[in-house]
Amino acid sequence: MNYTVVWRPTAERTLAQIWTEAVNRQAITDAADLIDAMLGSSPRAVGESRAGNTRILTVTPLSIYYDVHDEDRLVAVWAVWQIRAK
Repeated sequence: MNYTVVWRPTAERTLAQIWTEAVNRQAITDAADLIDAMLGSSPRAVGESRAGNTRILTVTPLSIYYDVHDEDRLVAVWAVWQIRAK
């Protein structure tokens, strides 16, 4: 079953800023697209659980916090940040 993935306005603005400042914008786009696909198909099978409904997921070069609302078939991404390659 599919879930609807929404990016909260703060996360959306942060993602836009990361993309604007990125040296490799395609990597940011690819990671965000993969995050959407993963969360849309099986949000509880990816990432790691945190307190409550919150989960964390990393798809290099991005990490996100998101909440899963099974009753509404909704995933809400509420924080995103860029990670640096080691």
